[in-house]
Amino acid sequence: MQTKVKRANIMGPGRVNLMFMNSVVLVGVLLTAIPFIYMITASFRQQGELYSLPVTIMPREWHGHNYVKLFGDTNFVIWYGNTIFTAGLRTVLGVYFAALAGAAFAKYNFRFKRFFFFLVLATLTLPFQVLLVPLFLMMVDFGWVDTYWAVIVPGIVGAFNIFLMRQYIEAVPDELMDAARIDGASEFGIFHRIIIPLVRPALGVVAILTFVNTWNDFLWPLIVLHDDTKYLLSIGIATMDGPYDVEIGAIMAASFLSTLPILIVFVLMQRQIIAGLTQGAIRG
Repeated sequence: MQTKVKRANIMGPGRVNLMFMNSVVLVGVLLTAIPFIYMITASFRQQGELYSLPVTIMPREWHGHNYVKLFGDTNFVIWYGNTIFTAGLRTVLGVYFAALAGAAFAKYNFRFKRFFFFLVLATLTLPFQVLLVPLFLMMVDFGWVDTYWAVIVPGIVGAFNIFLMRQYIEAVPDELMDAARIDGASEFGIFHRIIIPLVRPALGVVAILTFVNTWNDFLWPLIVLHDDTKYLLSIGIATMDGPYDVEIGAIMAASFLSTLPILIVFVLMQRQIIAGLTQGAIRG
């Protein structure tokens, strides 16, 4: 009798619901992963097999000529280096200045503080396309067209990042900052030695968002970069799709390699990301 009760508890409604939810999640993961898996396997297919039917996940024969063509006939390595440089520098500067602005709004009082913070949040309502023309004219006046400064500097600090950092830094105890001031620490010393170590989860989230947005950015770099040796990956891969010669296999190889840094960053910082998002949700 006890065995039957235990079996009934094991296969109870809660267990069935859990199995159903896991099945739904598994199906969602497969639907999400199949295009990515096909992109990887397509990079090892011959050109003719990419157009053959029926479509198969795995190639009939594995070939590496797409990667040979990618590295030999294009500036892919240069594009890769350009993207790493711009995304890395913009991420470092963006995180630092977002933390500075967040600390200013969270821990310091100054005139029109609420107005300026509201003004920062109001920029979230503006689509980037509205700012393209005036922003491009500014780049022309600065002489930054066809330079990496035009990609890195505009929008280096997003309003959402400032808001996120402000919410985190507000939770830093004022007593710690006051104690540091009594010990003779400067305001920048307090920022670097007290605030920054206490808001590392938020810094990780801001870093991920900034890096991914810069890595995947296409429209703005397409407008301000004209020299093909200065292209980022997003533009360079798009130029491989020509009107007469379309090497789908090489494009799949380039797309696969371009996703690796983002995957590596997510794997290395997944705990930091989860901690930052969950703590932010609790504070909200």
